[in-house]
Amino acid sequence: TLYRNPYSWNHAANVLFLESPAGVGYSYSNTTADYGRSGDNRTAEDAYLFLANWMERFPEYKGREFYITGESYAGHYVPQLAHAILRHASPAINLKGIMIGNAVINDWTDSKGMYDFFWTHALISDETAAGINKNCNFTAAGAGAAPSALCYDASDEASESLRDIDIYNIYAPNCQSEKLVTPPIAPSIDNFDPCTDYYVEAYLNRPDVQKAMHANVTRLDHPWSACSDVLTRWVDSAKTVLPIIRELMKNNIRVWVYRCASRAFSDY
Repeated sequence: TLYRNPYSWNHAANVLFLESPAGVGYSYSNTTADYGRSGDNRTAEDAYLFLANWMERFPEYKGREFYITGESYAGHYVPQLAHAILRHASPAINLKGIMIGNAVINDWTDSKGMYDFFWTHALISDETAAGINKNCNFTAAGAGAAPSALCYDASDEASESLRDIDIYNIYAPNCQSEKLVTPPIAPSIDNFDPCTDYYVEAYLNRPDVQKAMHANVTRLDHPWSACSDVLTRWVDSAKTVLPIIRELMKNNIRVWVYRCASRAFSDY
């Protein structure tokens, strides 16, 4: 029996989902050349313009407490959008805080943290970990330099050890099915299906689902996918967003950084 939940989260807040940058998910640009000009700065400005225009379209939301959230590379997107909001000083956007999970924040510590996670969770050998720590430069000075041949060799050893492991959930089995519609196996005792992401992709490419969601009304020439192949070039990516995060905090913007204990990628 269906019944209304008096404790539903939407009594406390509204959530606005944004597919960004243009070209991911169902989002698109009227100018195809834009897909080769994407980058951190453009993404932040485009997202700000969207948000400012959205507030004009729905003025009842102006001035409400506003928080920005995201995960993974949104460790760049979210602080950079928050920074753009501060720069433009829009009174309509009452920015209070940001939340970023498994965040890509700082190139040199992100990379070292990933290999430390592999080692401390017994995913790579002591010898491989020692080779990486000895031959790979994870300092700020080494962030822009090409890795040495010995670093490449040690990294390749780590990759070989992780070949059959999902680094986004190291305790989960891999999906072994090519079928995207029906579950390939009976539910396990912990009720986890490793092919869930594939079902989502198949679901969001169904015409009836897109019609119900009022999505893909322009009939894109490519399918919806979790990782877009439309973006052909990324022109700028900050080595670190720590200075931006510090500036946000100085301006009394609350910052919450959190991570999943079973995910090896993105800032352990």
